[in-house]
Amino acid sequence: MYRFQVNGTQHEVQEDQRLIDFLRADLKLTGTKEGCSAGACGTCTVIIDGKKAKACVTKLSQLDGKSVVTIEGLSEREKAVYTYAFGECGAVQCGFCIPGMIISAKVLIDENNDPTPDDVKKAILGNICRCTGYVKIEEGIMLAAKMFRENLPVPEKDTNGNVGARLHRVDAEEKALGTGQYADDIHMDGMIYAKALRSKYPRARVDRVDVSKALAHPKCVTALTAKDVPFNKTGHLVPDWDVLIAEGDNTRYVGDAIALVATTEKKYLDEVLALVEVDYTELEPVVDPLEALKPDAPQLHPNGNVLSRQTLSRGDVDKAIAEAAFVVTNHYSTPQTDHAFMEPECAVAYREGDVIHLHSGSQNVYDDRHEVSRMLGIPEESVKVHSML
Repeated sequence: MYRFQVNGTQHEVQEDQRLIDFLRADLKLTGTKEGCSAGACGTCTVIIDGKKAKACVTKLSQLDGKSVVTIEGLSEREKAVYTYAFGECGAVQCGFCIPGMIISAKVLIDENNDPTPDDVKKAILGNICRCTGYVKIEEGIMLAAKMFRENLPVPEKDTNGNVGARLHRVDAEEKALGTGQYADDIHMDGMIYAKALRSKYPRARVDRVDVSKALAHPKCVTALTAKDVPFNKTGHLVPDWDVLIAEGDNTRYVGDAIALVATTEKKYLDEVLALVEVDYTELEPVVDPLEALKPDAPQLHPNGNVLSRQTLSRGDVDKAIAEAAFVVTNHYSTPQTDHAFMEPECAVAYREGDVIHLHSGSQNVYDDRHEVSRMLGIPEESVKVHSML
């Protein structure tokens, strides 16, 4: 038995589990977001006995006799100040990281309400943002500290819309306080949960897939393989990505899905997935794009390893180099850089009459609609995609 408080309410729990699962699934406190599940991104930041902690790597067995505060546990004054300060400074964009940022800010300001910019940077060191570049978030924290320190009232919002008026995002409050719903925040009565079994190897032939033991599990609703998919290809430009790798076909990376299982409770997904049996013949992976262009390279797709060829020509390069005052010749390479991917790959679907509603984090609702309808072999008008926040 573990006894602890969450936002001032006492809880007694018999079964040990991650704090994030207890908050989100049992208490429905979805303001605490789950991103990396490894304690790295900070979206799940909470306060435990006055110190910030990551809910995804904290177990309930570590909380006996302790007190937890989530974004929902802030006072009304704190919620108003942080919402205003972050909205005023333009710190809220996608919003997924903001509740965790605000929790880190609260821990800092509770201890020091007159922080320096370096103090703020240090306070959010464990919180990743994929949008703003941090400057606006740091400005928002500094403004919030000033409002608390000087007991400033929260100004009325300027909503006149005049040219030059500083308008807050219309969704700043729900994103700052975690009340807005992302796909992973949706809960419906009677939900079932699904998860894919991914390839064991980057490149291998799938010789056999057996889901019979998974289907026999009492918590398993179904287990699907490639033969259960009406149209087993997808892809925005060319439909060359297998939805599920069929027996006899090859995987192309470790993210390729082999089977999909569904259970009545989320906690049984990994247990059921482990019952799916797959036999592979491991093949040589293609890991270098230059090697992939060679004539004797393994062909990953029927049409080869090149999706398309394009030639860009602009001006007379040779003439420009010949006439240049200075010419520098060297080899330069840059790393692949992308936004920090924090929001879970998640979608929630349900049927309403003849229409399938799909709620996802995707921004390409029409591409999703087209590909889902094609995959399922149903008309596009039978699919409605909702982009969540």
